[in-house]
Formats: sequence, structure tokens, C-alpha cells
Amino acid sequence: MLRMVDKEYIRKKHFLEGWSIRELSRQLKISRQTVRKMLKDGEIPKYHRKKPKPSPVMDPYRDVIENILEMDTNAPPKQRHTSARIYERLHDEYGFKGGESTVRRYVRSLKDVKNECFLLLEAAPGEQMQIDFGEAQIYLKNKLVKVLLFCMRLKHSSVPFVIAFPTQRLEAFLEGHNRAFAYFGGVCKEGLYDNASTQVVKILEGPEREEHTWFSSLRAHYLFNSLFARPGRGNEKGSVESLVKYVRKRALVPVPSFQTWDELNAHLLSWCQKEKEKHMDQWLEEQKALRPLPVTSFSAARPKPVKVDSYALVTVDRNKYSVPCQYTGQVLLAKAYVDRVDIIHLSQIVATHPRCYARGEAILEILHYLPVLQHKPHAVTHAKVVRQLPAVFGRLRERMVGVHSRGYKDFLEVLLLLRDYSVAELTTALELLGESTITADTIRQIVSGDNVQPQVYSEAITTIDDATKYDQLLAEVI
Repeated sequence: MLRMVDKEYIRKKHFLEGWSIRELSRQLKISRQTVRKMLKDGEIPKYHRKKPKPSPVMDPYRDVIENILEMDTNAPPKQRHTSARIYERLHDEYGFKGGESTVRRYVRSLKDVKNECFLLLEAAPGEQMQIDFGEAQIYLKNKLVKVLLFCMRLKHSSVPFVIAFPTQRLEAFLEGHNRAFAYFGGVCKEGLYDNASTQVVKILEGPEREEHTWFSSLRAHYLFNSLFARPGRGNEKGSVESLVKYVRKRALVPVPSFQTWDELNAHLLSWCQKEKEKHMDQWLEEQKALRPLPVTSFSAARPKPVKVDSYALVTVDRNKYSVPCQYTGQVLLAKAYVDRVDIIHLSQIVATHPRCYARGEAILEILHYLPVLQHKPHAVTHAKVVRQLPAVFGRLRERMVGVHSRGYKDFLEVLLLLRDYSVAELTTALELLGESTITADTIRQIVSGDNVQPQVYSEAITTIDDATKYDQLLAEVI
């Protein structure tokens, strides 16, 4: 290969001294074609390989690697071949004898050819919002748990909204929109989404989608349009994709600790407010362009018909929730919200429970079973709904049953006070009485504020403490 000094000599002899191409070729003993290349320009000579360098080890496997990468285009993005995995397959399945670095270089050369060009996107004020879910970990009541972050970002102003949920199911998706729209005080003209099952039932040709019925209902309520990114192309909604990473790095590092979900979301809301202040000029411009909110928020619940079993329980997402015992055997409507489950009969809520995200749990309400306990009083000794009450109720039950075989009836009278007073009120009264004589009337007086002097609990308190009194009662009736 000729050097730059050779090229300089050739060009000067030709352009300054008038040497012909034939004479230069004869004197320097190089081809005329080479002389013409030197005369074409004054740049530093570069070597251009016309054919790939032969690789006896790799050449027989080039087609195999190209086929693997071609098939990867239809595979999930997170389950595609790496160079290391391709090397393993070549070694195990095809008997490849070369090194892993050889495979890496060839795969890199193929991927470099396929680099994609992207476009910068922008939106007018109030035109577009982008929505996505992300994951993070926090300490909740000193236990490391995974939380799902509903993220919405306004494209023009980059103002974010983030709220944490225990799930990313339909009810969390809907409630996230309610909270975000309330925070922004309005709605954009369109929302850009991925193709998750909460909003898309089926991906059709091109940009067309068969949307989830409840997502369509949400759009009809807030009057906005929907756009969808291509499958596996999260970069098309890059504003919210970057928000998921940004909030994890900026708001949740180091890993924070909270006692309640409300405390966590208050922290995230405060962070969102600080981010809004960074973009205040753009936010004020976008705020004016947002569409107004409807009078009422959307009902962010997933409805499901449920049948009440013989234990007065209904099943919602693999957990059981109690209803008043008079609805046993009937079909009711359960509405699953993010934080609670409402059970409805003829448009009336007959039971409300905190939402449980475990599996196989039974969430029971003592008031639902009081009529049954009245008919089956001895069940108070082992009924699960009774044993889930605070420990002070268990100690009282053991004392009453221990001193007399009919003590369970006296304990039932205490439980029936729950019709008029809360569990917390009765718990406080029982803890105040301690080892004193306890009857339902005594507890009622304590809760109602009457001045009661506790007495030492020395004898059984029963409805009838002597069997001979039954004869006396019968005689009076006769």
C-alpha cells in the first residue's frame, strides 16, 4: 500500500511537472489504475477491503447465526439470544470449535448493520399524556415488598404523576387515571399506552386495537382518545418509560421505609410536586390547555357476580369475604377496588372489606355472624370469626367458660354488644375491667360512660346458676 509521501510525489510530478500517467507508471513501477487513484484526490490513502476477511472457523456457521437473529425478531424482547447464548448453542448443537470472542465480533458486526434511526417527538400543550406501570421495592412495616408504580407524564411540560399500588390489575389502572386527572385538574386530548391486557384485548393490523370494555368506558367518561405503541417498542412512549426509571432513582433511593401505603403515596406526591415546580413555566402553559374534568370520577372497580356459600362467604381473587348470614345461597355483586371490596345486593352495599392481596385468606366480620351465633351459642367457643377478635376477648371467653359450663352464653351476651358498639370500644372497656366481674351490662355501662365500680370476679355469671330454678320457673308459668 502506497504511503502519503508517495501520493504527494505522484501528484506533484503530474500536476506541476507534467508527467503523464504512463510515464509515472513506468518510472514508479505501479499500475496506471493506481496512479489514477492517487491523482483523484489529496486525502490520506486508505485501504478498503472488497471482500470480508476469510475465517475458516466461523464461515461455516455464519448462516446459522443469521437465522438465529432473524428468528429473534419475533421473540419477546427480554428472551432473545445474547452473543454468549449463541456461542453456547453453536458449541453444543453444531460442534463449533472457535472461541466466544469470535462469535461476539461477528454478532456485533451484524447488529451494527441493523441500527435503527429514531425521530424526536413533541406535543402541543394539553395534547398528549403517556401512561405506564413500573416496579420498585420498599420496606413496608419493616418488610421488603414489591410495589407497582402507576406513572403518567404530560408530554409537553414533562410534569409527572406517580402513585403506588399493590397490583397493576384493571382496578389499579382505572384508579390511577382517577388520581392523576384529579392531580392535574384536567385531561389531555389523547393518551399513549403500551399493549397491556388492562387496555388491549387483541392487537389488530397496524395501529388498530380491540380495546378492553372498561378502558373504553374510562375514555368515554373523561373524553380522551387513545394511541398505542407498537408491540415491543417502549421507546415510542419514551417520556413515561424514562419516568419509571427516574422516579426509582430519585424518589426511592436509598430504599425507603414506610408503615402504610398512604405514607408511601404521600411521599411520592410530594416528589411529584417538586418536579412540577421545576417545569412551572411549561406547566402553566399546559394547564390552560387541559380539558375540564367531569363532575364525578370514574368508578374504578372490577365487578363480578358471586354466590354466597353456606359459610356466608363469597370468593374474590382467591380470597373469601363474609356477608350478612341472611344472604346465604344468593347471588350478589362484588366490586373489587384497589383498597376495598364492596358486596352489593339490589344496588345496596351489604358488606365492605379491606382488599386482601394474599391467597386463601378468609376476611370475616363478626357482625355478619351474630344472628347465627344466637341460634348456635356454643359455637362462640371455636368459631373462627370469634377467635379473630382481639386477644382480650379470648381471655374473657376462657374465663367465662372455665368457671361454668354455661359461661359461653354469658360470653355471647358480650358479643351481642357489638351491634351497638365497635370492637375498639369493647376492647378498651375489657382492658379497663381487667380481672373484675364482667357482664354485658357492666361493659355497656363502661362504654356509655356510667360510673361503675368493678368487683373481683369470684363466681360464675350465668343466666341460671342452679338447675332447681328451672322447676321454680316452670311452676310459675303453670
